Amino acid sequence: MSFWLAKTEPDTFSYADLEHLKKDMWDGVRNFTAAKHIKNMHPGDLIFIYHSGKEKAIVGVAEAVSEPYPDPTSSDPRFVTVDVIPRHRLTRPVTLREIKALPNFSNWELVRQSRLSVMPVSESHWQLITKLSEQP
Repeated sequence: MSFWLAKTEPDTFSYADLEHLKKDMWDGVRNFTAAKHIKNMHPGDLIFIYHSGKEKAIVGVAEAVSEPYPDPTSSDPRFVTVDVIPRHRLTRPVTLREIKALPNFSNWELVRQSRLSVMPVSESHWQLITKLSEQP
């Protein structure tokens, strides 16, 4: 199992929208690096859902439930999507400000490449963010 982070603008598609739908495809990614990461996703992989824009926080966990397949919203075969389901909201959102304040995250793409919409998450980062979400 691998861990990922996927960004979304909550005004366009939020974690609550995914909860309401119960399953959806993670489509519309048009960055080649982010698309490469989606191509490496597999069923059972867990994905932090990050709300960009004003919120700038990891808010929930989703799970990939399909292998990558061509993104039907693109005519370019290099872009793919995966189906995802909501797993759970974090106890509390973990903000980008909190993440940037910790030296453990200084080399993570979320800090270094703020425009990247899909990125891997190391197991140690996953565990640390989960612990942060459980703190008041």
